[in-house]
Amino acid sequence: MKELACLAIDTVRSRGATYGDIRIIYDRSQTVATRNGQVSSIGKEETYGFGIRVIANGSWGFAYSSKVSKDEIARVAKQAVDIAVASSKVMKDPVKLAPEPAYETRWQSPYIINPFDVRDETKLDMLMKIDEILRKNKKIVAAETFMDFIEETQYFMSTEGSWIIQNLLRSGAGYSATAVGNNDQQERSFTPVFKQTGYEMIGNIGLLENAERVREEAVELLTCPDLPNGKKTLIITGDQLALQIHESVGHATELDRVLGFEANYAGRSFATPEKMGNFIYGSNIVNIVADATLPTGLGTYGFDDDGVAAQRWHIIQNGILQSYMINRETAPMIGLNRSKGANRAEGFRHIPITRMTNLSLLPGDWEVDDMIKETKDGILMDKNRCWSIDQHRLNFQFGVEYAYEIKNGKKGKVFKNANYQGITPHFWATCDAIAKEKYWVPIGVPNCGKGQPGQRAEMSHGCSYARFKNVEVGVSIKGAKNKEI
Repeated sequence: MKELACLAIDTVRSRGATYGDIRIIYDRSQTVATRNGQVSSIGKEETYGFGIRVIANGSWGFAYSSKVSKDEIARVAKQAVDIAVASSKVMKDPVKLAPEPAYETRWQSPYIINPFDVRDETKLDMLMKIDEILRKNKKIVAAETFMDFIEETQYFMSTEGSWIIQNLLRSGAGYSATAVGNNDQQERSFTPVFKQTGYEMIGNIGLLENAERVREEAVELLTCPDLPNGKKTLIITGDQLALQIHESVGHATELDRVLGFEANYAGRSFATPEKMGNFIYGSNIVNIVADATLPTGLGTYGFDDDGVAAQRWHIIQNGILQSYMINRETAPMIGLNRSKGANRAEGFRHIPITRMTNLSLLPGDWEVDDMIKETKDGILMDKNRCWSIDQHRLNFQFGVEYAYEIKNGKKGKVFKNANYQGITPHFWATCDAIAKEKYWVPIGVPNCGKGQPGQRAEMSHGCSYARFKNVEVGVSIKGAKNKEI
């Protein structure tokens, strides 16, 4: 494999590229799924190929192929340089890369059991047991379960001397139950768990133990009232808060989006560079950290697709915007001399782009019970159902599967069709309580979309319960108006 990578590097150098890298990638994936007692998906897929990226005449060029051979690598390397030269004719400013040391090493996801070594019958047996529990109530009309596994091996070489081998192994599982009755349809889910680990995860996340609860909560929602409109103190569980972090902080602080190079999938960002170091993004207890070294995180790796070593840094510290998701190209644009290692591509067919890595709200010092006891008039919301956010990552609205009221510190009635809305920095500024570390869990996001052509990426968001004051809630909420940001 190293011989093939060297051929690519030698070829792009000989054709005048000032920088070049090759990623040779083999991956395999499997989804095992059931629906209402029947197998709905099973089997494995494999891909194998390479992508070559270069800078020539100050401009990027990229080309790829699924045929891994010496002749094809030489051809594609030439094509990548030709594309860069052609692109340079309409180039505004030449590409400048922040420096990064060369590395010769390998990195491996830690795991005990490789899921691809586990028999399909073993996986299906677990899913069928869950399915049986979910369908014990006749009001459940759809019970769906799944397990997902992905293993990727990547070989990276650059003209700067790096030779990096990485093997990433990701496992996931979850299920849902849909109930019908009372002229209504409601769904309740076991929040899917995705981690960078092996099959040993499956027996340790409470899949079977929570199936009865999920079933009964789906049925319960059929006769629950809709959540009335109004302003309430809002407590959000970790699995919902993960999406809040993802959409209103993660995408808002991708530097390519901030600088205007990326505007697909809900646009650009209000968090422009002059705000770095001085803008109040949230209350002083809000600390949000990017961390590509987080154990079991889906966005954990040894090196990004620029060959930059994984790092941990504050995006928001004590409520103040401090940094962004940054790659080697964008770092110099805001006066930084090093990338944060946030450049990734989906497979070999795509050029790497700025992607958020694991992004987490650090835990606070509250017990969840105390947080509830000190809430006079509130709503607790759990598990995302739907969401929307505007083109600058400001106005948002989220809907959840399950909510219950809190009256004078005690749990009250359950509501369905619950939504809340806000404006990103004003919402985070109302955060006045965050639960302790023992409630803190990394929630995996396996399917974040970005770019055109679209690319998928994975990351995790660690968080615990958090409380926000004076939040608009209800079934149908009037649109918020932007305040000056």
